[in-house]
Amino acid sequence: MLETHSDRFMREDLDDFADRASDFLKILSGRTRTLLLWHLFEGEKSVSELAKTSNSSITSTSQQLSVLRTTGLVTKRRNGQKVFYSLADENARKILCAVRDMHHTSDSLVTSTILLRDQPAVGAAEAS
Repeated sequence: MLETHSDRFMREDLDDFADRASDFLKILSGRTRTLLLWHLFEGEKSVSELAKTSNSSITSTSQQLSVLRTTGLVTKRRNGQKVFYSLADENARKILCAVRDMHHTSDSLVTSTILLRDQPAVGAAEAS
């Protein structure tokens, strides 16, 4: 069967979306970044407050916040020497709520993680 121009465009568009979605989810997969987002869910906080609540250095916290800012999840505001961060918009809140709701409505995330962690590495069974 011949591929039409429309089919090729849709596949390329889907490939582009998959790449961007994958990059975005990789950013969210960082434990420290996830903690920072949850702390910001409560409201605007300074970098020093976020560093303290996430048990990280101010430098490390600033670096992680910079990554989150490039995704559009957080915004920063400067007041003199202090820098404050907050969730960028309602979309950031929706993402966090969706993850929370998935976790609270079923233990599938926890169960999947435990099952995957306890599985032998591919090829390990054949090696023994």
